[in-house]
Amino acid sequence: MTKRNTQQRRHTILSQVNDLGEVTVDALAEQFETSEVTIRKDLTALEKSGLLLRRYGGAIALPQEIVAQSNEELVSRRKMAIAKAAANLIKDHNRIIIDSGRTTAALISQLTSKRGLLVMTNAMNIANQLLSLENEPTLLMTGGTWDPHSESFQGQVAEQVLRSYDFDQLFIGADGIDIERGTTTFNELMGLSQVMAESAREVIVMVESDKIGRKIPNLELPWHSVTTLITDNNLAEDICQAIKGCGVQLICAEVE
Repeated sequence: MTKRNTQQRRHTILSQVNDLGEVTVDALAEQFETSEVTIRKDLTALEKSGLLLRRYGGAIALPQEIVAQSNEELVSRRKMAIAKAAANLIKDHNRIIIDSGRTTAALISQLTSKRGLLVMTNAMNIANQLLSLENEPTLLMTGGTWDPHSESFQGQVAEQVLRSYDFDQLFIGADGIDIERGTTTFNELMGLSQVMAESAREVIVMVESDKIGRKIPNLELPWHSVTTLITDNNLAEDICQAIKGCGVQLICAEVE
C-alpha cells in the first residue's frame, strides 16, 4: 500500500466518521479490501492527530464542543493570521526550515497547496503534521539531543546536519522581541537557532504582538540575522517604525 493510498483511505474514513457519527473496523476493512490490522492503524493515527475518538470495534466523531475547544486552544486566530502571511512567502519547490513552536506549527496547515517542498524540522509534532499532508513535502529531521523544554532536538548533531544543507527560508518563533536587539528566548540552548539562521537565505520570525517588547535576557537572533518579522495587526505605529528602522521587513497580518 503506497503512502498516497494510505492518506486517501484515511481521508475517506474521516469523512465517513464525520458524516455518520461512527464507523466499525470490520465494515471499513471490507469496504477498502484490507486487513482489520491496517484499519486499526488508520484509526489510531487519526486519533493521535485529534481527528476522531477510538472506541471498541471502531471509532466515533469528536463531540462538537471538543472540536471547538481544541481549535481555540491549539491555533489562536492571531497564530493563524501569522501563519497565512508566512505561507504567502513560500514558493513551490522551496527548501525551508520550520523550527519548533506553536506559532510555527500553525504554518503546516497552510502548506497544502505548495508543491515540491523540502522541509527540515527539529520538532516531532511538526514532522508528524507534515507527514499527513496530501501534497507530500520531502521531510528531513535534524536528529540530535532531545530537549524537553523546547520539545525539540538540539545539540551538535542537529547543528552538523543543518550545516550540510542549503535552505531558502527559515521560519522561527521567539519568546520575546527586544526592539533594540532582536529576538530573545528563555531557553539557553540557542546554538541551533543561530545555525538555522546561518543555513537559510531568508530568516522569517513569526511572533504574536504581545511578545514584542517583552524583556528576556537571552538574545537569540540579532536584527542583522533577521529578514522579516511577521506579527498580528495589534501593534502600535511607533513600534512598527522602530522595527522597520532596524532594517527588517515587517508584516502585520490582519486577524479575522
